[in-house]
Order: sequence, then structure tokens, then C-alpha cells
Amino acid sequence: LSNPDVSCLDVYSLLSSKSTKQKKTNKQTKKPLDHVMMLWNRKYQEFDLVVSSVTTKVKGVTEARLPGVGDMVWDVADYSGPSQDKNSFFVVTNVIVTKNQKQGKCPEVPHTDRLCKTDKDCERGAWDELSHGIQTGSCVKFDVLRKTCEVSAWCPIETKRSPPTPAVLAAAENFTVLIKNNIRFPAFNFIRRNILPKMNSAYLRSCQRANDSLCPIFRLGDMVREAGENFSKMAIEGGVIGILIKWDCNLDPFMQHCLPKYSFRRLDEKESNRTLYPGLNFRYAKYNMVNGVEERTLYKAFGIRFDVMVFGQAGKFSFIQLIIYIGSTLSYYALVRTHTASTSENVGYLRAVLCLLQPGVKVDEDARPPLTCNPELKQKPRRPVWCKCGCCSPSSLPWEELCCRQSDGVCITSSPLFEQLMLRRSLLEAVLLYQDPLSPPADRGQTSDLRHCAYRQYISWRFGVPPTDTHPVIPSCCIWRVREKFPSPDGQYSGFTPVRMVPMEASADGKL
Repeated sequence: LSNPDVSCLDVYSLLSSKSTKQKKTNKQTKKPLDHVMMLWNRKYQEFDLVVSSVTTKVKGVTEARLPGVGDMVWDVADYSGPSQDKNSFFVVTNVIVTKNQKQGKCPEVPHTDRLCKTDKDCERGAWDELSHGIQTGSCVKFDVLRKTCEVSAWCPIETKRSPPTPAVLAAAENFTVLIKNNIRFPAFNFIRRNILPKMNSAYLRSCQRANDSLCPIFRLGDMVREAGENFSKMAIEGGVIGILIKWDCNLDPFMQHCLPKYSFRRLDEKESNRTLYPGLNFRYAKYNMVNGVEERTLYKAFGIRFDVMVFGQAGKFSFIQLIIYIGSTLSYYALVRTHTASTSENVGYLRAVLCLLQPGVKVDEDARPPLTCNPELKQKPRRPVWCKCGCCSPSSLPWEELCCRQSDGVCITSSPLFEQLMLRRSLLEAVLLYQDPLSPPADRGQTSDLRHCAYRQYISWRFGVPPTDTHPVIPSCCIWRVREKFPSPDGQYSGFTPVRMVPMEASADGKL
């Protein structure tokens, strides 16, 4: 109803004929691509999500020189950290060591807001998240220039903040890890692990991911490199690497395929200037007794945590899923055909409703055209040679020498439908009012509006909405029948030139 170019008569032409162009388009819409997509996406299968468990075993030994300690051999018990989390493992790559700590009293590490001048600046028993101990209430010398509050703590307090560069345990790049991943799909009672039956001990000792993507043994440096990082740089402050194991399994007997795919990604923020606490570190201590006094060596360990994340699904043929997919596909194409075939018709139907709501507008669907010319229309005394219906008039313009028929027969103006749709004054007034609701009704002295409206109705009825830059020609018999119904007072006729109206959204000034 928003397009004033098409009048109420569109519906009758659309109801009487279908769009052959749309039919051809629908016939050309085949479904081989849908069949391929059904097989590719396995829409015929029922799916179940993976249930997984992961265990890891890290291997590697290195010797590193620790500042203030000397050379030290590190094995898996030293660099794996104090505990192992579920589905993850930690490898120490750098360390700050504070030796020979004992319980006692010592000056707090200097900080901007921790310097003091007198004992009044230190509160006895106070502490905060940056404290290494409990304040005693005394202000003591830390060095020649600075004084800090005294604390009860493990002394001497750790003073170094920045990790060593290069990393102390940079050789951890060559360590390896064996990942054992057991999966299960409960809906299908299917169990598998990433160590396949063909993988024996000899295979595991020699396999390399460079030439075997299924090898479950991974070099730490290779995983970091595949994640797009540099191990030597990452080892200084530490970080988090994700090991992604994807299982995409087809459990149908003739297409069975269930193998893991590995990928790697860094999960933490790697740039120090973008985060307050870069990397990953923790502290742990080793205790011993010296002359009956407990001492400890404090380690601030920087390292890389590897998180193993398993996801995936398995599919198996399901007759029910196949029927559902076929039904939904057929319904979709039926909806598409119905929508595309009726998109232009819907406009006509709405206009039909508008027309039928107008008083006095009725169409006799059972009416049939008579076998003779309309009694009200007298045959022209000088019938042109090109006229086949007997109701045309000569014209000086070649393009107006057009008859409604190609062979002898009844004129289209004698059709009851022509009478109802083109010559009924109440209908034409309704169409004019619809196109311009604020226009005054056409009275007897303004029959030109009705006459031109009838011309537009004929074009809509017989041709629909003509394409841009086209000028449909109306048969001579129809033109003279309209002129006789709505004559010009002075007998002069300017002829009819269709003017395509501009939609409101396309108008430059927004005026209709």
C-alpha cells in the first residue's frame, strides 16, 4: 500500500496470471548444493559432546647457575612447582633466590610510602598487602641514606624485584611433555585416547611432531613457537599457553574417523606495559636446620603454565535426524517459493482489499464477455485496415495504430471486467483518492483526471508495473471507449504519457 505507482487493478492481472519469470527462477533452484551441505555438515547424524580427562608427564634435566648460590642441577621435581593443577602443568623458567632466611627482626624493604624518619611514623602491629612482616613500631636504618620501619619477618627480606635476564632456566625450551588424553562420548558408549593402539613404547621414544601430527609428546619450545611466541622472551617473566585438543569424530561404520587435532595459543597478556602484574610467578621455600635454628631458602619462580583444553563432538547416523532435516529443508523451500511467488502478489492483494472496501466497487467473477461488440459502443464508420475488433478509430500517430486483437474477434472493451475496472466512476475516484488523500473529488468538469486514471488502470491490468523508461501503448479501441465515457468538453485530447511516481524515500526534499 506504500507504492502509489501501482493501482487497485494490479490485483486482477496478478490473480489471472502467474509470473513466468518467477516460475523459471523456481525451476532453476535445484538442491544438489543442499545435499552436499547435508553430507559435509553431517546433518543426518545425532551428536554428543566429549567428556575428557587429561594427565601430563614432563621430562627434562638442566644445569643452571643461580646468583649467590652457584651451579645447580634442576630436574622435574625442582622445576614443576609445588603442585599440579587439573588439566595443566607448570614449568619454572626463571627464579630469584633469597638464601639463609631466619625468623627475626629487620628493616622493611624501602618503598615510596614506606620510608620513615622517627618511630612515630611506624605503627606497631601494622601490615598491608605489600608488607613482608609485622611492624614493631621502630624506625631503623635500611642503608646509609634511607630508614624504614622495622618488621618481624623472615630475614633478610627478599629485595630483588626484577627477574634475571636472560632467564636462568632458558634451557627448559628443550623439555618435553607427554599428554595422555582419555575421552568418552556417553551417548554412543565410545571410548578412545590420544595414544592410539598402534603407538607402542618404541614409537613414543622416537616420534616427533615435525613429521607426525598425532605424536602425543611435545617439546615445550615448539608449543610456544606454534602459539606465535618466543620462548626465550616469554621465559623471563612467564605466561600461560593453551594446548587445544579438538576431537571431531564420525562414528558411522563406513566413514569412521576419530583422531585428535592439536593447536596452541597464548592465553595471558604478554606486554608488561599493558598490565600491572605481567607474566606468571609464585614463591616457595625449602627448609633446613642449621645449629638447631630453622632456616629456609626462598624461591620466587617465574614460569610458563600450560593449560590443556579438550573440546569436540561425535556424530552417528540417526534416521530421526535425517527425517527432521529433510522435512525442514522441504518446508524452507516451500516457504521460499511461496514468498518469492507472492511478494509482488501481496501488493496486489492489499490493493484489492482497499478497492473492495470502497463503496460501489464490485466485480462479477462469473461474468463472460459477450460475443458482440459493446452495445453502447457503435462501430466506427471508417474502420482502419489494422483494426480487428471493429471499434478502433484512425490516428495520425503511427504508434497509436494499435488494436486489442491480432485477429478478427470481440473487442476487449465489451468485457464486463473492462467495464468494472476502467469505466466505473466510483472505483476511479477511489483510486485517485488513494493516490492523493488530500485531493478534492473529480467533478463533472474535471473528467481529465478520471480519464487518465482509467488509462493507468488499463496499463496496470494488462501489463502490471511497466519497467522504467518504457511507454506501454493502449489500444485505440480502449482509448476511444474511455474518451466516450469521460469526454473532454472542448473535444481536444492531449494523449496519455505514463509518469512514474517517485517513492517518498527516494525524494530529495522528502515530499510526496
